[in-house]
Amino acid sequence: MNEKAFGYAEKLGLVSPNIEPSSPGAKQCDVTRTFLELSSPQQLVPGQQPSVPAALERIDPCPVETWRGLYRRIGAPWHWNDRDAWDQNAIAAHLARPEIRIYRMTAELGEDSTDAVGFLELEQHTDGSVEIAYIGLDQHVLRRRLGAWLVSEAVRAAFAWGAVRVWLHTCTLDAPAALPNYLARGFLVTRAETYSARVRY
Repeated sequence: MNEKAFGYAEKLGLVSPNIEPSSPGAKQCDVTRTFLELSSPQQLVPGQQPSVPAALERIDPCPVETWRGLYRRIGAPWHWNDRDAWDQNAIAAHLARPEIRIYRMTAELGEDSTDAVGFLELEQHTDGSVEIAYIGLDQHVLRRRLGAWLVSEAVRAAFAWGAVRVWLHTCTLDAPAALPNYLARGFLVTRAETYSARVRY
């Protein structure tokens, strides 16, 4: 992210804190949730090509266990737990909705090769917008420029689906690089809010 964008995020208090998700115990903390959007494909500032070959593929249909595996693997370090209570039927019904598209990111990593290094869920809304509902990378593939590429591809997929605008929200429990990445890709902050949450560190 350039200095201007970083300064803007810092001024709003939106730069993610350093959090150790695996440390024991839980405590109440204030969390800032930030909403961002792109109103046209021309606003996208593509990231650099990743340092390893990568691809984004739609999983259609997406089995419940595949979705669960990606959700837990990618989201666990960043407190993705809002759907932990969903049973098999609830997840299956969600994945069957035509407004939902699930993608898996793959990358060629040599001996560390894996078939699932990233996860993307798009949701189409009645106002014509497409939300990037979930997006993230496996921890062991960071620092390969995959994050910027994944966000760029997510935006392209959303607009190709017919989005009139693409939006998402992130929070200060997310990866520290998430918000800077979105701002660097051309997303603009539309609003921010603070709420209290009990977080396990």
